[in-house]
Amino acid sequence: MAIVQQILFVVLAGVSVFLFAKKVKEIARNIKLGKDEDLSDNSDQRWRNMILLALGQKKMFKRPLPAILHLFVYGGFIIINVEILEIVLDGVLGTHRVFAPMLGGLYTFLIGFFEVLAASVLIGCFIFLMRRNVVKVKRLNLPELNGWPKNDANLILITEIVLMSMFLIMNACDLVLQAQGAEHYIKPFMAMEGHQTNFLISGMLKGAFSGMSSGTLIGIERTCWWLHIAGVFAFLNYLPYSKHMHILLAFPNAYYARLTPNGEVKNMKDIQNEVLYMMEPDKAPATTGDQAVPRFGAKDVMDLSWKNLLDAYSCTECGRCTDSCPANNTGKLLSPRKIMMDTRDRLEEVGKNMNANNGTFVDDGKSLLHGYISTEELRACTTCQACVEACPVMIDPLSIILQLRRNLVMEESNAPQEWNMMFGNIENNMAPWKFSPDDRDAWVNS
Repeated sequence: MAIVQQILFVVLAGVSVFLFAKKVKEIARNIKLGKDEDLSDNSDQRWRNMILLALGQKKMFKRPLPAILHLFVYGGFIIINVEILEIVLDGVLGTHRVFAPMLGGLYTFLIGFFEVLAASVLIGCFIFLMRRNVVKVKRLNLPELNGWPKNDANLILITEIVLMSMFLIMNACDLVLQAQGAEHYIKPFMAMEGHQTNFLISGMLKGAFSGMSSGTLIGIERTCWWLHIAGVFAFLNYLPYSKHMHILLAFPNAYYARLTPNGEVKNMKDIQNEVLYMMEPDKAPATTGDQAVPRFGAKDVMDLSWKNLLDAYSCTECGRCTDSCPANNTGKLLSPRKIMMDTRDRLEEVGKNMNANNGTFVDDGKSLLHGYISTEELRACTTCQACVEACPVMIDPLSIILQLRRNLVMEESNAPQEWNMMFGNIENNMAPWKFSPDDRDAWVNS
């Protein structure tokens, strides 16, 4: 029987890791479609950002209640999965609780600690479900979350509840089987006095299983063991298709976050040169007919930088950016969260296009601008940086908004009449006002 378990486990693990690696490779390729951007400076500050923001979740604590709940769920889930190492070894070696003989009494303490964390994950996930579906917190129930995004969040929370429940039930059955003297279950603890152990939370649950036969208990325990490990492998392959990919990508995203002040807008060198040549024509270089015309701003995901695309895949869809956005709060169509979700959706569509065409993108007549994100959304942005400041993992929706808006204005001449008047004045008078350069200081005498 042990050899069957070993074979099934190795096959399941191999298939899961292969499929996960394949999808991760595809995501990495999609991100690399973006333009180059050098973010290798100041490595010390970048490491601090990664530790404090991605691991320590520093910015989450601006909202203490959800931050504490998230810390319980995130920390508990990560630490409990240390126990997966034992499950993996048991699966490969055909053993049962392989670490118990090595650790003795410390093993009992560790499993008890893991069970407390499992209970905190259960409670945290239940509260999160209530906040989303019963209390209906506003930022968690905006239109862009209708359909799959809302189902995705609920599915993950329910999955974590099921996984943690199976962990506790498996341990409770194990304890009852030890009490009944089942050799396979008591053997790992033979070195301990009394040949039996007890776990903190499952010890309180074992009464519910004490009247069952050994065969039934073994069936429940093995079913929970298999479903637990199958659930973990399924979760591994679900991650790349879910917003929960941020569990992994939050770390590189925080590390590569821009370190420039939030109010600093990145200008295009070509535009700066145009202004310079307008002010000082003698510095303009001689032009040749074969010079490539640069694209101003971004129309599709390939025009954005790789960091913009990493941002899109790292979005947690928590909605703090949208909740902080003054345009959204005053009824405008703009939602910074939707900007990131639309960018990721378009990038995934481009990736599927490439998969269907041997790695080459074939023009599909669509683009991020207009096809996913509308002019009305872009014009509503006040560039106040509230969305950038609010993001727990240093995502920058404003960078994408500005690049799309730059394309609208400079490539399509698509701007409100008031803006066009200002642009005309800058071009003709070198100032936003309708005064000639010679008369600009005349207001002093009025």
